[in-house]
Amino acid sequence: MNNPYEVLGVSETASDEEIKDAYRRLAKKYHPDNYTDSPLSDIAEQKMKEINEAYDQINQIRQKGRGTGSAGSGNYSGNGSSSQFYSVRIYIQRNMIDQAEQILDSAPQGNRTAEWFYLKGMCAYRRGWSEQAFSYFTTACNMNPGNGEYRAALNNMQNQRAYNYGGYNQTNVGNQSDCTCCDICTTIMCADCLCDCCRMGC
Repeated sequence: MNNPYEVLGVSETASDEEIKDAYRRLAKKYHPDNYTDSPLSDIAEQKMKEINEAYDQINQIRQKGRGTGSAGSGNYSGNGSSSQFYSVRIYIQRNMIDQAEQILDSAPQGNRTAEWFYLKGMCAYRRGWSEQAFSYFTTACNMNPGNGEYRAALNNMQNQRAYNYGGYNQTNVGNQSDCTCCDICTTIMCADCLCDCCRMGC
């Protein structure tokens, strides 16, 4: 691969913010949405791939240089802009799941951090694969239990699983609005029986 700094058009002494700005500018320029039905679409897609790979490679180089090998330290902003998988997050936000997974799947085993598992979970969630998403989120939380973003995703999946699989036998303590059709039918039947008893003088 070419020098990643040259791909982004920055020097190796550029600040993190300058690198981020260069990436965003190029990503905006070469984004596939700008080349729909254009003969240049394939070239733009290849260029976008190079930009993403360069940005990820620079982030990995700099993290190693700072000695921040403990991935998933929780130093992420709300939009994940300081993430080593920033480009993946952008793809997921735009629902470009194939592109996001292409980058994730090409990551070496040593770079498959808590964030990697979280983002794989987000891809699975967007595809409607809830069991896989739950598994990935669980792994992310086990690797970095203090990260609120990963914990929120796992809690969301747990709530969905409880709703989908709890059925009418699940007791919803303190939440009277969570009744099912079966609960309603059972209540009506009981009320009907009571009315029959009253009429019969029981």
